[in-house]
Order: sequence, then structure tokens, then C-alpha cells
Amino acid sequence: MGKDRPDHHDAELVLRVYELRREAVMRQARHELISTFWPKTYDEVVAVTRPTSPLNTAYRQVGSYWEMVYGMARHGIVHADYFLESNGEGVFVFARVAPYLERFRAEVSPTAFRNAEWVSRETETGRRLFEVFTARVKKALETR
Repeated sequence: MGKDRPDHHDAELVLRVYELRREAVMRQARHELISTFWPKTYDEVVAVTRPTSPLNTAYRQVGSYWEMVYGMARHGIVHADYFLESNGEGVFVFARVAPYLERFRAEVSPTAFRNAEWVSRETETGRRLFEVFTARVKKALETR
């Protein structure tokens, strides 16, 4: 059950999440994944899950981070739409894997991206972000 409106606890969590995103290792992992992970096929999505992939560490760190913080929204710990106003990057990552999600869950991890999917489909802000990011991903992939 979600919160009806944000309060000061939500603001504290948003600021804490922002602080964690600024940590040096996390910042580097986010940069690596956002700038180089543009999968055009299912195989390219699965490739980052292999320990030998140069993006594996970044993928695991960034993916688990966004799943953790989006879980706070999904479970009503923080007001979801308020939270997403300044934390949409995970939706951008999700937009890159969403076309392959069904197969990825069947073959790799049945719970993958469940919180990112929830915020992208069940919140007004998340739906809007997902639409924008899906179009951005599609356009970027056309030039790669």
C-alpha cells in the first residue's frame, strides 16, 4: 500500500539515496553502465550477467541499487511518485532491458527488475519516465 502524500521522511530518504549515488564506486559503475550498455539483442543483455563481462560488476551494482531503492517505493516506504521525480535513472536502465524481460526472467532470473518494472508501470511518474526513456533508447539504438 502506497503513501497518499510525501512527508519529511520521504525527503530524508530521497536525499540519502542521492548521497549513495554520489559515492565514488557507485558513480563509476553508473557511468560505465549508462554510457556503454545499449543492448540490441537478448544475448547482449545476458552477456553482462556473466562474470567475465567487463560490465558485470557495474551491472550488478547498479541493478541491485535501483532494485533496492525502487523496492522502497513499491512497498510504500517512500511516496513513489515523489521518489521518482528525482530518481528516474533506474527506469532508464530498465527501458534498455524491458524488451527482453520475459525471456530473461524465464532463463536467468525470475525476479529480475521486478521493482523497476513496478515503478515503471504502476506509478504515474514512472509510466511517464518509461515512455520517454523507451523512446530515447529506441532512438539511440538506431544510431549504434
